[in-house]
Amino acid sequence: MNATVIVGLEVHVQLNTRTKIFCGCVNKFNPDQPNTQTCPVCLGLPGALPVLNREAIHLGQMTGLALNCEITPFTKWDRKQYFYPDLPKGYQTSQFDLPLCQHGWIETYTAEGEARRVRILRAHLEEDAGKNIHDETGRGRDSQVDLNRAGTPLLEIVSEPDIRSAQEAKSVLEELHLLLTYLGVSDCNMQEGSLRCDANVNLHFIQPDGKRVATPIVEVKNLNSFRAVEAAIEYEARRQSAEFEKTGLKIGDPGADKETRGWDPDRNLTFSQRGKEEAADYRYFPCPDLVPVTTTAEQIDAIRRSLPEFPAARRARYRSEFGLSLYDASVIVNQGSDLAKYYETVVSLCGDPKQAANWVTQDVQRDLNDRKLEIAEFPIVAELLGDLLKRIVSGDLTIKGAREVYAQLLLDADDEQKLSLDRINAIIDEKGLKVVNDTGLIDTAIASAIADSPKAVEDFKAGKQQAIGAVVGKIMKLVKGADAKVVREMLIKKLSE
Repeated sequence: MNATVIVGLEVHVQLNTRTKIFCGCVNKFNPDQPNTQTCPVCLGLPGALPVLNREAIHLGQMTGLALNCEITPFTKWDRKQYFYPDLPKGYQTSQFDLPLCQHGWIETYTAEGEARRVRILRAHLEEDAGKNIHDETGRGRDSQVDLNRAGTPLLEIVSEPDIRSAQEAKSVLEELHLLLTYLGVSDCNMQEGSLRCDANVNLHFIQPDGKRVATPIVEVKNLNSFRAVEAAIEYEARRQSAEFEKTGLKIGDPGADKETRGWDPDRNLTFSQRGKEEAADYRYFPCPDLVPVTTTAEQIDAIRRSLPEFPAARRARYRSEFGLSLYDASVIVNQGSDLAKYYETVVSLCGDPKQAANWVTQDVQRDLNDRKLEIAEFPIVAELLGDLLKRIVSGDLTIKGAREVYAQLLLDADDEQKLSLDRINAIIDEKGLKVVNDTGLIDTAIASAIADSPKAVEDFKAGKQQAIGAVVGKIMKLVKGADAKVVREMLIKKLSE
């Protein structure tokens, strides 16, 4: 029986504020010194009162606008009651019925390259919990709690169940990760827990009578990599399909409650953790210690004007303004805003967007990966590459010659004094790479090479096209710096007379 996979994501983003959301403790990843970034507020000690971090509100609203959300003009704080060892107060200060942002969307692409919008239900602020540290050596069962993370400002972004495959879920999360880093609201380091994801998954089946039925919803918790999101959803879809074939259990049936499951990346499977709580289980009620937050239309407009160009808009502009393919535009944009700015500088100097894209996505990206560098650390700055490519566009340098110059510049990278525009001129002169456009000189070389290659000429005239290569090689030796393409065209014309 064919099934449609239905997925909604809940993405938790730690915000880049200097201090925590309700106290003055530093907001920094610090696993080596547990429980050193705490105070009476984030420890939940009696009598300690929270004070809201204004920057957390600002970063949350920036994100909401980037996700095409409505910014709630009046929002309040609520207490979400549950007990867990890493939650010192026994409740989490969050937002329930009046989230900071709601009703937005994010655009991504299917595997076929078609644009798809996934709706955003809400994005609300809350405080993060601490971190449980379990003994994973197998020698004991001790667990400890590090509360350095408790009180870190957290933005929870909840999508509608619009996602229809594991691959699409991964794509949505990658696009969200890219958008957040473009905005600078979070470092989105998934290994450190700055970006975490829960996936709500179930299947819809069409029965022989045409009736649609759905399997019980499962929430897979704390997925901390793109691959984990994709693999967990793929596994869960297979598991739910097999379970439905066996039991026929569907939403609404007795015992068909929501379930929370964990993900085991070593065994590549999900495992049951507990029954899924509903909102009523958390006993939300308004927080009496924090005043509501109001935002005017003028404040929202000011934030909107301060926002950078978003990745999706930049891709679209590269396609319309520069004529790039979706693939080339995505490769550049998806590496981050610094590489995109590097590319645009190269284009402005050389005047050929496609030539610049080829070099940035191939040569530059390869050498960044090989050297494990960020683009800001790359020794061949945009101005240098732009000047080099301009010489190709103007016909003063062949692509082959430019690659020789580029390779030499990388060899010179240890001596920063050599990496200048003058150094490009010096390398071209040293290696004799400047294109020779003197057709009279080339004609003389062609005549000499033809006279010196009677067998190759005879073979070419007999239909062996590859035979001309030897003649071209002789001409290139006689006229250093000649364009091989031009030489070949002139030689063929001469032999066809």
